[in-house]
Parts: sequence; structure tokens; C-alpha cells
Amino acid sequence: MKDRKQRSNHPHNSRVDTHSYKNRHIWVWVISIVALLAVAGAAYFASVYFRTKSAVDKTYDPKTAVKTTGEFDGKKKFAVLLMGTDTGALDRTEKRGRTDTMILAVVNPAKKRYTLVSTPRDTMAQMVGSESFKTEKINAAYELGGAKMSMDSVSKLINVPIKYYAVVNMGGINIRPTLSFEYGGYIFKKGKLTHMGGAGALAYSRMRYDDPRGDYGRQERQRQVITTLIKKAVSISSLSNLDSILTSVSSNVRTNLPFSAMQQIAMNYRSCANSSSSDYLHGYNAMIDDAAYQVQPTSELQRISNLVRKELGLPKETISNNETFQNEKNIANGFSFKSEKTQHYHIYDYTEEGDN
Repeated sequence: MKDRKQRSNHPHNSRVDTHSYKNRHIWVWVISIVALLAVAGAAYFASVYFRTKSAVDKTYDPKTAVKTTGEFDGKKKFAVLLMGTDTGALDRTEKRGRTDTMILAVVNPAKKRYTLVSTPRDTMAQMVGSESFKTEKINAAYELGGAKMSMDSVSKLINVPIKYYAVVNMGGINIRPTLSFEYGGYIFKKGKLTHMGGAGALAYSRMRYDDPRGDYGRQERQRQVITTLIKKAVSISSLSNLDSILTSVSSNVRTNLPFSAMQQIAMNYRSCANSSSSDYLHGYNAMIDDAAYQVQPTSELQRISNLVRKELGLPKETISNNETFQNEKNIANGFSFKSEKTQHYHIYDYTEEGDN
């Protein structure tokens, strides 16, 4: 009887053991698959990391390097001068072109947004850093003295600190044009979603004379392109064609932001990419030495200075620079910012009289 009980229990115990063995076997496979996926995922992201770092490192300009330790912790506000050039030779000083696009991007994590402020390319400004006093159109700063002169000149113009810059050739984006026009061999239809490569985006951003709003309309299109690029850059879908993006980035961008800083910006300021506002300097058309310029009234320089300084968390300051000096001298000699006539604007020697 005892033997039969033992024999009758034996098959039952075997089934339990077999079931337990199968469960353990399945879990071994599950754990193995998860481990393989984890390793594959780590390898993929490591690959993405090193490919991205390699591409971004090629964009870095050590000549204009600044300290970035702790700057991008997700709480501090910062500004980057975005510029678009009319030449693709970003790494050759002998072929530097002028900047068709000059936009100051101010990132404000407290408000979870960024603000784009355009400076018209024909704006009269002092070339800060020139060996002798020199006043030119603001877009000449990059051609004359590279990114440093551009940053210093815009900084002095509106009295805000600018430490970082990025020179870009735009492209690879989808945009709905704000108006219909043809330019540079490209046709744009208002409201029609259009894919633009680098040349197409540049053509879309450059046209001015067929825009009813002139340079202000062009600045709006430039900000539209920049905003689209920013949203694309933080999109997960960008990983699907990562290699082409990285190739484009390495050959079409120059910046003094190192890869580590870009990592921190991408991780800590991602929420700021979802909301934006924009503005621009409203200039007055005038002639300087037979060339058409835009002269910024002192009140307009003060308005933009207040706006940017507020976004950066800085107190207001009364603006005082070459441009306010020139405005004061010209107004004293009969120039009027209220006149509808084309007027000549004279440049006085700021280095001698402006320092007195």
C-alpha cells in the first residue's frame, strides 16, 4: 500500500517538476531577450551618441570659445545670436560672407519659451572691434571680423550681453509659405506645405523686394525657418534620418557652443521649444553716403533692449552708444524720424566726440 502511494505520487511530482523547469526555461529566455535588447539599445544609443558628438565637434569654433560650466542647468536664461551667411565656406575666413539673417534667440526657462528678435541686415551700426572707428550695415560685421565682431556689434547696439552664436545654412524642413512668390528658381505658394532643402530655405528667407512688407516680411520668414528648425531638432522623428541630419549639421553650422553644452541645452531646455514669441527692430530708411540704410530711432533701440533684458532677467538700463550719439547729432542738425521724405543721415566721429 505504501509502495503504491509512493508510485502513484511519482508521476504527479514529475509533472510539477517539469512545469517548474519549463517556467524557469521560459524566464531564462525572457531575461536573455531583455538583456540582448538592453545591450542592443545601449549599443544603438552609444552609436548615436558618438556619431552625434563627432558631427557636432566639427561645428565647434575654438577661436571664440567661452566658459560654459553650469550655464545650462535648465534654470539660467541665455541668448544665442543666430546668423545665416551668403556663403557655404563657414571655415574659411578669406571667404566669409555677409549675414543675411541676424536673429537673437533668448531662452527663458521660467516662462518655458524662447524669443526671437531680428536685426535688419541694413541697420546702421558701429563695427565693434574694428581697429579704427567704423560704421557699416550690421550684416557686414561677420565679413569684417567674424562671429566675434557680429556678437559684439549686436550686443553694443541693443545693450545686452551675447556670449554664444551659431552660423547656419538653413534647409531640410517643411514650411507653409506666408505668401506666394518666385525667387532664385524656386516657386512658393502661400499656405501650401512645402519641403525645402538648403537652397530652397535660403531662397525663401532671402526674398525681400516682392514682399509687401519689405524687409520686415523677410525677417518674419527668417524667424519662421528658425522656429521650424528648432522644433525639428528636438523631435524624436529626427532619429529616423539621423545620418543625413548629422552630415548636414557638420558642414552647415559653426558655433562656439561645445557638444557638452548642446547636450545640456537639449536635456534641460526641451520644454522651451514648444512656445515662442518674436519681435524685430523697426528702423527708418535713410541714405548714408549714397547707400540705403536703416537707422534705428533711440526709442526703438531702448524698446528692444528692455524686451531682451527682461527676458534675460536683467534690469533696464538707459541705452547709450554710437547709434544714440549719431541720432542726437543728426536730430540737432535737422534730421527727423517723423518725416516721410528720403533724408541723408550723417556719421559723426564717435571716437572723438562720443567719449567726451
